[in-house]
Amino acid sequence: MERFVIAITRTCGSGATSIGTILANDYGIDLYDRKILRLASEQSGINEELFATADEHVKNSLLYRVSRKVYKGELIPPESGNFMSDQNLFNYQAKVLKELAERESFVGIGRGCTYVLKDVPNVLRVFVYASRECCISREAARQGISEKDAARHVQRMDKYRSEYHKYHTGHEWKDPYNYDLCLNTELLTYEQCAKLIEYHMWVRFGIEMPEV
Repeated sequence: MERFVIAITRTCGSGATSIGTILANDYGIDLYDRKILRLASEQSGINEELFATADEHVKNSLLYRVSRKVYKGELIPPESGNFMSDQNLFNYQAKVLKELAERESFVGIGRGCTYVLKDVPNVLRVFVYASRECCISREAARQGISEKDAARHVQRMDKYRSEYHKYHTGHEWKDPYNYDLCLNTELLTYEQCAKLIEYHMWVRFGIEMPEV
């Protein structure tokens, strides 16, 4: 079987991690989400905590909301004063994603993977979403919190993901033209969502549907 990647961008509470886990299990491949931070840390020699801290710094920065640092594939050398800049940390994550795509099939969630891998063969870029009400209800149940607290959490996470995506890619997060498949999970089980994605992989790339 040829290598392939299912790259997922998602709204908070849409169930993308659950769907990604089902896909990874069905195909017998790895799922990469925050594990990308660890791999980027190992490759760059930069402490993993700095990658997470960079996300927080950028998320809370006013400059982040009004500027763009669109990824173009470059890496800043260690001797540079900007080696541990927010942008270079993203660049290392992108480098890891591209190297993974050259040697294995996997499911990627977040970390700008739908943009970083857009020119890689056999990559399906999926945007997973559900209505705000559905996402709030799911997050309240998942975290064991009130719907009021869940609403704040969903709003905060979606705002961050939207700004993160625009900052690093220059593209609008919810623009359907950035994806090959947009999947509303509200009225489907996660297993059904995974099957729809697997069917799309078969129709588009000839990747056989798993026998599970």
